[in-house]
Amino acid sequence: MSTKSFISVIILGALVIVGLMSIYVVDERERALVLRFGEIVKADSQEGNPGLRFKKPFINNVRKFDARIQTMDADPQRFLTVEKKNLVVDSFVKWRISDVFLYYTKLQGNKSNARNRLSQRVNDSLRQEFGKRNVRDVITGDRVEIMDLVRAVVNDEMEGLGVEVVDVRLKRVDLDPEVSSGVYSRMEAERSRVAKEYRAEGSELAEKIRADADRQKSIIVAEATKTADEIRGNGEASATAIYASAFSQDREFYNFYRSMTAYGKTFADPSNLLVVEPDSEFFRYFKKSQ
Repeated sequence: MSTKSFISVIILGALVIVGLMSIYVVDERERALVLRFGEIVKADSQEGNPGLRFKKPFINNVRKFDARIQTMDADPQRFLTVEKKNLVVDSFVKWRISDVFLYYTKLQGNKSNARNRLSQRVNDSLRQEFGKRNVRDVITGDRVEIMDLVRAVVNDEMEGLGVEVVDVRLKRVDLDPEVSSGVYSRMEAERSRVAKEYRAEGSELAEKIRADADRQKSIIVAEATKTADEIRGNGEASATAIYASAFSQDREFYNFYRSMTAYGKTFADPSNLLVVEPDSEFFRYFKKSQ
């Protein structure tokens, strides 16, 4: 290879290197800054237009930042309500870079700085909102309102830092363990009181039912006894009338029949022993031949 050809190759290689150092590509998921000795020259991708870009070689360099939505999952924090009760709140924030120029100048382009600022702002806003409400409002009614208010406030504050707050969510809101034990104890006492009231009402109702059943039983038994006595009395009256009628028709036969019945019952068992005088009225029909 001649000297001229060698020089041409060197020049071509230098041009290729200079050309490669003069271009850069911005992905649609990125934001980029063009710097010259640490000074921002251009923030050409803050509008979110991806593609091929040009810069001056050697003196300019490019820094790229992730422009996708990111999640900051904060550690659970304790906040006081208006009645001075502690709530343990677990939250997270969705955020992204909205202005790469401000993000770099205000936060040095450092994600940890952005997270620290976000955490501080979110905690301050949550503390203010929780301090305006009681436990019932926070747990049952105002969670959506709290999240919307905190997102709006934090977004306004972070906008000047080149950060957009997309969403703020409360994953969990729990009572402080000491407060929880007290609440559970009160709930248990309340449930016990209600259960005792139900048992007392049930016992009272059972007593009423039992007393009514006993009263009805007494009435039914009394009416049955009365009816039985009436039937028995009527039967005995009928039997007495029949006996009287039979006796009046043949008194001697009636006496004979009653004596035979008495003999049969008396001497039914061989072991029976009867000590009477032989001429007693009981043996009157033994003496008669007819």
